[in-house]
Amino acid sequence: MKAPEYGIHIGDFPPGTRNSIGDILGVCVGHVTLKRGDGALIPGEGPVRTGVTAILPHKGNVFREKVCAQGFVMNGFAKPCGLVQLQELGVIETPVILTNTLAVGVAFEGVIQYMLEQNPDIGISTGSVNPVILECNDSYLNDIQGRHITPSHVREAIHCAGEDFEEGAVGAGTGMTAFEFKGGIGSASRLVSVGDRELMVGALVLSNFGKREDFLLKGIPVGKTLLEYPGRHSPQKDQGSIIMIVATDAPLTSLSLRRVARRAVMGLARTGGYAAHGSGDIVLSFSTAHTLTHDSPLLMDMKVLPDAVLSPLFKATADSVEEAILNSLLQAHTTRGRDNRISYALPIDDLTL
Repeated sequence: MKAPEYGIHIGDFPPGTRNSIGDILGVCVGHVTLKRGDGALIPGEGPVRTGVTAILPHKGNVFREKVCAQGFVMNGFAKPCGLVQLQELGVIETPVILTNTLAVGVAFEGVIQYMLEQNPDIGISTGSVNPVILECNDSYLNDIQGRHITPSHVREAIHCAGEDFEEGAVGAGTGMTAFEFKGGIGSASRLVSVGDRELMVGALVLSNFGKREDFLLKGIPVGKTLLEYPGRHSPQKDQGSIIMIVATDAPLTSLSLRRVARRAVMGLARTGGYAAHGSGDIVLSFSTAHTLTHDSPLLMDMKVLPDAVLSPLFKATADSVEEAILNSLLQAHTTRGRDNRISYALPIDDLTL
């Protein structure tokens, strides 16, 4: 169940029908989850607790019909791929892939294979392509050194993507932990009125960060009441990461989307995240309102929202990210991984609210 079903309501805006990033028309999410083996870690063999998550900005050919986008790096202890060109040109032209840190290269290859199948002219009669791969380190539960993800897993995640998708310990979130509980994939959305227009903001996170004592729920330090609950990491370190994807159907330029992306970290902070030294905290934001054709005309006619009316979208972004992080915890189930380490589900019934 998600936060509202537990009576936890974040902010003033109502959620969309799905209360997920899938509420933005055309946005699809797909997972491949890899789970096999138990017991002691044998590098290269297992146990395997990892996966791939693909986010598609729309159902068409993203290379031919790009979308406006931007990225924001709150803390750069991370190994993303494609972020430099995305920030420079302000567009996404491939599915966005989330996975574990040592699978970035394989994910890149999988996206390249998929894009060449769709666009055989890439690198021949047109330019190259910019895969966007974002990662977190799942080595607490997973044999990350084994690199069990293959390019075919990446293509499978893309092909199975839909508006409805699982959250929690699935896909790229299979081996992730947050606040020393089981984390992973979480999502939420908000419906916003801007003038006479109803607009949607949705967030998806890959949560893999935080110490238990820092966990906040609606500003209440509930993590401090759970310090004796089993499953604390030893030794405790301030490393871990979070990837935050923010999508909207609001007509925005890449400059405005960068402003939106920055507000995502406010939702992170509300849960107790503070971008620790060893944390990679990265935001990617995009708008589905316009598509930019690959062979663009010399002049493009785009109607966009002015900066002066963006405040409700900023607020909805912070609210959506905050709830998405909570949902990544609430939807995850207890997982046993390498060396019999156990990442326990958040004990929602034991929380003092």
